[in-house]
Amino acid sequence: MKKTLALLSLAALCSVGIATAQEDHHIKRVLLISVDGMHAVDFANCANGMSTVNNGAPFCPAIAALGKTGINYVAASTSKPSDSFPGLTAIITGGSPALTGVYYDVAYSRNFDAPAKTTGNGVQAGPCTTGAPPTGTTTEYEEGIDIDQSKVNGGAPGAALTDGTIASIDPQRLPRDPANGCKPVYPWQFVRANSIFSVIHQAGGYAAWSDKHPAYSSAASGLGPAALDDFYAPEINSVVIGLPGVTTPTGISCVTVRDPGSDLTAWTNSFQNIQCYDTLKVDAILNWIDGKNHLGTKTTKVPNIFGMNFQAVSVGQKLIEASDNVTGGYLDATGTPSAALLDEFKFVDASIGAFVSELKATGRYDSTLIVITAKHGQSPIDPARYVAQTRNGTSPATVLATAGYIPDSESPLGNGIGPTEDDVSLLWLKSSSDTDAAVKLLEENASPAGIALGQFYYGSSLAINYNDPTKDPRTPDIIVTPNVGVTYSGSHAKQAEHGGFAHDDTNVILLLSNPSFDPKTVKAAVGTAQVAPTILKALGLDPRALDAVRKEGTSVLPAVQFE
Repeated sequence: MKKTLALLSLAALCSVGIATAQEDHHIKRVLLISVDGMHAVDFANCANGMSTVNNGAPFCPAIAALGKTGINYVAASTSKPSDSFPGLTAIITGGSPALTGVYYDVAYSRNFDAPAKTTGNGVQAGPCTTGAPPTGTTTEYEEGIDIDQSKVNGGAPGAALTDGTIASIDPQRLPRDPANGCKPVYPWQFVRANSIFSVIHQAGGYAAWSDKHPAYSSAASGLGPAALDDFYAPEINSVVIGLPGVTTPTGISCVTVRDPGSDLTAWTNSFQNIQCYDTLKVDAILNWIDGKNHLGTKTTKVPNIFGMNFQAVSVGQKLIEASDNVTGGYLDATGTPSAALLDEFKFVDASIGAFVSELKATGRYDSTLIVITAKHGQSPIDPARYVAQTRNGTSPATVLATAGYIPDSESPLGNGIGPTEDDVSLLWLKSSSDTDAAVKLLEENASPAGIALGQFYYGSSLAINYNDPTKDPRTPDIIVTPNVGVTYSGSHAKQAEHGGFAHDDTNVILLLSNPSFDPKTVKAAVGTAQVAPTILKALGLDPRALDAVRKEGTSVLPAVQFE
């Protein structure tokens, strides 16, 4: 009886039509933007200007203008881990990894079996028997589940050149659930909490989202594919090509490859090419503002919730482009951007300026809430602190794999996709009963593994903020956060990474802007997970329709009121 009442109550929360809900609210739509990698200090620097950069003038005038009618949360924190997958999931569900089960785009689940077909990045195929005990498998929700990850459209049958969508996903490359007939686990099924897109769609709203992989159709969690009335995800890790009809907001043509001498196996390998890639999604936003579909080929509706992620700043922070002898990143610990990174900030700002101009041209600016945040930061800001650990040492996963503690699909010593390690190490063991012995081994190898003075989370210190690994099949047995600046990488092409718990990983821009707002700076600690209930509140919908609000108590952001 209690369960029935709870379901009826939830149905009531979602049953209010969005038109009815907005009768007393002047906000009719929300434009949600994630500038991946952008720190709170980046916004301060670019909006106010720096004496040694851009002749002292602000280098993000469009975002700075939004700040003049905006609420700026300077102590906002992303999810922990601060990877793109849990980072996005937190923003749109309001949930922590403990609730959503999302720890990384490549993670592990003890209650699933391997895919029927080896993924493009090497998660090996394996058996699955309906009703039998699961064997556990690495779970991949990135480009490796595309039909053809070398193509911008992900290999979707009959798709236009850049039209990556849900149809780009190869179900044979998805993990399988033996408790559900060994059916593939689609991205939206993997997330264990509903999203704002599902809630808004169920209330009669129109929802649209654009991101970097077809796998990020996970945004439809709760309701499933129907939650996204329009979804656009050109594959970022595809082979770089010329893009007919595409010109960046800064006026540069992408008809031919801008940086043909770079590594063309992915758009993220070039400061110039990444801008052309992001422009595909910028154009989708402009089409949505105009009431068209993402390619601009059909008239649809203006979404009530829509948005995208930018990759340009993240690339600008991380990349060392050997082909052009150009290094991005910052010049010092205050966040002074290099010339390459400065250009990425200017590109993103011009794009956001284009959104604002189009909203004004269509008469929709005053009734739109613009939210700018980031799935993750990037660490370290100070270039002197970066350590590519595995060039000269080892990693926690390697230490434990050598001793036989790591499942084969997570082992760095095998032929598979390997462990979940960036500037964090998430460790799933063959048996959780080995946790104490595994931690002891890591402690004994702390210095060569680069984890001296870092932190270990396991046992009760892990379960209190996540879940008991013996009860939740998604929870890592051990989380290692290394010294600031240490990345478990041997790459010579990067100088920063994300995923960890450090301040530079997690403290990101969070700006809410609407012409009706008085400018405010909020220094109280908040989380990007609070964006989700805040968006529902802005649209006149009940935040309690979100699983995370009811189960984890995620609250609306402070200092913001909606009429």
